[in-house]
Amino acid sequence: MLSLSKALGSAPFFMGAYLSGGKACKISARKKGEWMQLIYQHADFIVVNKPAGMSFHGQTDEAGLFSEGVVDLAARAFGYKKLWPVHRLDTMTSGLLILATHVQAAAEFGALFANRMVAKYYLALSHKTPKKKQGWIKGDMVAARRGSYKLLPSLEQPAITQFHSTSLEPGLRLFLLKPHTGKTHQLRVALKSLGSPIIGDLRYQATEVAADFDRGYLHAYGLRFLWHKDWIEICQAPGEGSLFQQANLHRQLAQWGPPWQVFESKGA
Repeated sequence: MLSLSKALGSAPFFMGAYLSGGKACKISARKKGEWMQLIYQHADFIVVNKPAGMSFHGQTDEAGLFSEGVVDLAARAFGYKKLWPVHRLDTMTSGLLILATHVQAAAEFGALFANRMVAKYYLALSHKTPKKKQGWIKGDMVAARRGSYKLLPSLEQPAITQFHSTSLEPGLRLFLLKPHTGKTHQLRVALKSLGSPIIGDLRYQATEVAADFDRGYLHAYGLRFLWHKDWIEICQAPGEGSLFQQANLHRQLAQWGPPWQVFESKGA
C-alpha cells in the first residue's frame, strides 16, 4: 500500500491513498491565476483537486472569450487527449474529482455511481448552529426560483445526506458530510434546511452576507471505492479560502482521521 502523506511530504492534515498499481503525485497546473493539482494517477482514471470558482464545463463570457472548464484543462495540463467526467462538482466547490482516461472506465464508474458504490465526503463551514448537530437529512428536492432547490418533508425520491458537525469557535461550525444520493445542490440545500447555510454560498446564503467572503466554503474532501479488487482511499484538505486555513480546523481533521472511519464508527 502507498501512503500519499509519505509520497507528497508532511502536511498538517490527514491525507492517505491506497492502491496497488497506481501512482501518487502532486502536479499543479495554472490558468489565469487558477490552479489545479493532479493528486492521483491510475491507468484507468485520474483524481484532480479542482479549484473553487472553476466551471466544470467550458463557457464563453460576455466579451465572447471562451474559458476552458476543469475537464478540458485537466486533459491539456496533464497530457491526455481526452478525459471523461464521471461525476461533477459545482463551480463554487473545490476538491477531489475523478476523471476517467478511457470510455470503458467511464462506463464502469457510471455503474459504480449508479449503485452508490463510490463514497464521497465533503467539508463545509457555516456561521449558524444547525437544528441538530449530527445525523441524517432526508427529503425530496424540488426546483425553486432562479435555479435553486428546496427540501421537502416528503420521501418519495429523497435526497439523503449524513453529517457530523463541531464548533471551531463561536460563530463558526465545521461540517463533515456524506451524501448517499447525488442530487443537484444536495449538500447546499441540506445545510440550508438545517438553518446553517454554507458560508459564501451566493445562492443559498443571504447574498449580502455571502458576497463578503472569498469563496463558497464547500470542499470535496474524501473518496473511497473499490476498483478492480483494490480499495482507493484518498483525502485532500482544502487549500483555498482563509477560513479553511485555520489551525483549529486542521486539528479537527487530524482528530477525526479518515472520514470513512468517522461514519463507520457511528454505524453508517
